[in-house]
Amino acid sequence: MPQPTGYTRAQITLHWITVVLVALQFLLHDAMSEAWDAVEEGRELIFNPLISQHVFMGALVAIVTFIRLGLRLSHGAPPPPASEHAVLQLVAHATHWAFYVLLILVPVFGAVAWFNAVELAAEAHEMLTSVLLALIALHVLAALVHQFIFKTNLLARMKNPAP
Repeated sequence: MPQPTGYTRAQITLHWITVVLVALQFLLHDAMSEAWDAVEEGRELIFNPLISQHVFMGALVAIVTFIRLGLRLSHGAPPPPASEHAVLQLVAHATHWAFYVLLILVPVFGAVAWFNAVELAAEAHEMLTSVLLALIALHVLAALVHQFIFKTNLLARMKNPAP
């Protein structure tokens, strides 16, 4: 498959949808945390629409990620900047694939925990969420370094679809 010069409109749109979904999951997770505490303690759950929102949006994150993965496998991804050191290229490649893995595993472990009351799955969900947040921080930092220090204009690839 030839390597594209940029991402497709669908790839860019799904990237930003994923950003919004993950941000909302992080910002609105308190109700789910409280509900999980109630489950662990054997207390009765009090209805809160944010619990359903967390479950639904977690499933949506996984679905969107599978679609993104399919697009990446069928359309490819643009190469890293030619000036980038080989080690940084390898780190970028590994980071992107780690995102796909985490964006699938975090919702899967969350669903297993919630629907089957599996504490080990809840702990894996929480631990992988922390790894995902660290990876997001690394990703944002790398994008800013590319834009403002390396001056590769890499951010344009996530704003403008390839011709």
